Amino acid sequence: MKIGIFGIGSGICADPAVARQVAQAAEHAGLESVWTGEHVVLPDPQVAPSPAPPLFPMLHPSTVLAYLAAVTERVKLGTGIVLIAQRNPVVLAKEMASLDVLSSGRLILGVGAGYLEPEFRALGIPFADRGARTDEFIGAMRVLWRDDAPVFDGRFVGFGGIQSRPRPVQPGGPPIVVGGASNAAIERAVRVGQGWYGFAMDVDAARGCIERLGAAQSRWGRGDELGDLEISITPRGRLTADLVNRFADAGVHRLIALLPQDNEAKALDAVAELGNLTHRR
Repeated sequence: MKIGIFGIGSGICADPAVARQVAQAAEHAGLESVWTGEHVVLPDPQVAPSPAPPLFPMLHPSTVLAYLAAVTERVKLGTGIVLIAQRNPVVLAKEMASLDVLSSGRLILGVGAGYLEPEFRALGIPFADRGARTDEFIGAMRVLWRDDAPVFDGRFVGFGGIQSRPRPVQPGGPPIVVGGASNAAIERAVRVGQGWYGFAMDVDAARGCIERLGAAQSRWGRGDELGDLEISITPRGRLTADLVNRFADAGVHRLIALLPQDNEAKALDAVAELGNLTHRR
């Protein structure tokens, strides 16, 4: 089981000094990865399904992860998740390739279609197109990262006669982890992702989604170049050795624990506790 932490660029970890301390502690404790989320804006006032109050601070994913890449050496850097449908994929491909280069190939690119209509409205992007944009933009980015003469002709993006360098350190680009439990996200993970990410789930919910992923793979197939689908979960509640074992038995490969938001000391205590779990296995 790989163990990481979620929330490195948000809340108390939007303070760069705290983010640095927590990331370095995670690396020292032997954790596999640190993950940050993304919302460009939050609805004010907060309305469902918004995950946080409007004044909750969230640093831009590639900005905070580039900063942490400079103050760590080994811990992997994950986006959980980048809202890809809100982005220009040519710009995002350069942004993430740059981050992969600056981190010496430590990036894990979690992506999702998004779910907050007010956020899309503020950005001037049609909410109804978010799924189709997500599918297309993943393909466009991989073309830029992989092909010697990149050409793409899609509904929302098209290019040819260009180059975008440097390429990511990781051949073909960073692994793409698809977040979300909708039917579209499950299918997307199977068809184009190297991994799938479920957020705030207990063991039974994770097991149910893993069964759905298996059914989708039987229906849609999966390219050999993608490898086996890696399952990541942010669990509900505090992790214990027994809970880690139960998630492992359900087929989970990585657990990304939520950082406490009380204060820096509690966040560092949580990292140390997770490190102890890592060393017991």
